[in-house]
Amino acid sequence: MSTYGKNTILLDKLQRPIRDLRISVTDRCNFRCPYCMPADIFGERYQFLPKSELLTFDEIERITRIFVNLGVKKIRFTGGEPLLRNNIEELIAKLATIPKVEDLALTTNGYLLAAKAKALKIAGINRITVSLDSLDDKVFSIMNGRGYNTKRVLEGIKIAEKVGLNPIKINAVVQKGVNEHTIIDLARFCKDNGYIVRFIEFMDVGNLNGWNMAQVVPAKEIVKMIDEQMPLKKIDENYKGEVANRYSYKDGNGEIGVIASVTQPFCSNCNRARLTNEGKLMTCLFATGGTDLREPMRNGVNDEDLQEIIENVWKARTDRYSEIRADLTEDERVASRKIEMYQIGG
Repeated sequence: MSTYGKNTILLDKLQRPIRDLRISVTDRCNFRCPYCMPADIFGERYQFLPKSELLTFDEIERITRIFVNLGVKKIRFTGGEPLLRNNIEELIAKLATIPKVEDLALTTNGYLLAAKAKALKIAGINRITVSLDSLDDKVFSIMNGRGYNTKRVLEGIKIAEKVGLNPIKINAVVQKGVNEHTIIDLARFCKDNGYIVRFIEFMDVGNLNGWNMAQVVPAKEIVKMIDEQMPLKKIDENYKGEVANRYSYKDGNGEIGVIASVTQPFCSNCNRARLTNEGKLMTCLFATGGTDLREPMRNGVNDEDLQEIIENVWKARTDRYSEIRADLTEDERVASRKIEMYQIGG
């Protein structure tokens, strides 16, 4: 039975509430990062979803209002690259009017950010996260798969800062043998400019990035590298369920985060739901399947019944992939056929 119209705390099987909704607004991206959308697979002839299969803004707003009824406080727009979705500021403005939404954020590769930053701020985005895996142009060009240098991304960050999209966070996926030698430079750049950098262990999201454990630089090693150059101290999480382990610089000037979902899983506190660009509810970043919400809506389901579908999915949730990864054989891990990053966002 649905709790539609009632005040209730929705918990999954492991007693985790729902607080954070990640909305992927497009499967398209202008980068071809090897750990997400490798160019040899996603070439010029790759067929992305037609517009008719993407959720409309009205459909996204409707679903979001129901999630907020169930306890969601934070909303993040992802992709693909969310700034490729035409008129995304209109969607943001719609969701900004929903009562009880405390935080609207967006994750972008930053390439189109300079042109969009002001409109995002006006629409209601509170803060922004930019994916920037290295400041070294040669390394960055390899990691974005397009040969782009950092110039446009850095310009976008500066303009976002100017219009007030603060605090700005920088996400960097660390891959052994690719960019770990540029960690210190990126940390120092963020420290000097007042940005919060978060280093992310290379994860086996999806099925296409050729992941193996040998390519993971453990979070502890990342912290040690930075601490030797710019001393750090561990600090408390901002809120329950925060995925990054936080460290501040001992000189009082800034902080970093490390996301260690491979070596230090945090499944027990995960309170995130994910909505794919085609309307599937996913309960884990490493999910192998989801629940279709688009077709029930297009077939005329009312809000109460739609909420009941969402409630039933969350109540049955037992996901803890990062915790059980170590117990899987390589064949079992590969056979799991997880959803791709570009469909679900980070």
